Amino acid sequence: MPDLHFPQATRAHAERRHALAPAADDAFRAFSKAVFAEGALDARTKQIIAVAVAHVTQCPWCIEGHVRAARRAGATPEQIMEAIWVAAEMRAGAAFAHSIKALDLMEDDPAS
Repeated sequence: MPDLHFPQATRAHAERRHALAPAADDAFRAFSKAVFAEGALDARTKQIIAVAVAHVTQCPWCIEGHVRAARRAGATPEQIMEAIWVAAEMRAGAAFAHSIKALDLMEDDPAS
C-alpha cells in the first residue's frame, strides 16, 4: 500500500503562521512548552500519552513528532506500541459505548 502524502512542515510554514497571528502562535508555543515540561509526570510519560492521543486524533504530524520525542525521552518501541494499543482500545471502546444510542433508537422505533 502506498504511503499517504502529507505536506512536510517547513520553517517557511512556521514563519508564515507566526506572521499571520503572532500572539496566538506565541501563546500556543508557550502552552505546549508548559504542558510537556517535567512535572507530576515525567517528559517520557507525557510523550507516550501524546503518542496515544495522536493516534486517536489521527494526526500524522503529531504521530511523527511525538513518536520521535518519546524515543528521545527514552521510551522504548514496546512502550510506544503498547500506548498505541491502549489508544486503539479506547477508540473502539467509544464506538461500543455509543452503541447505546442505536439500541435506544431501535427500541423506540421497532421498524428501524
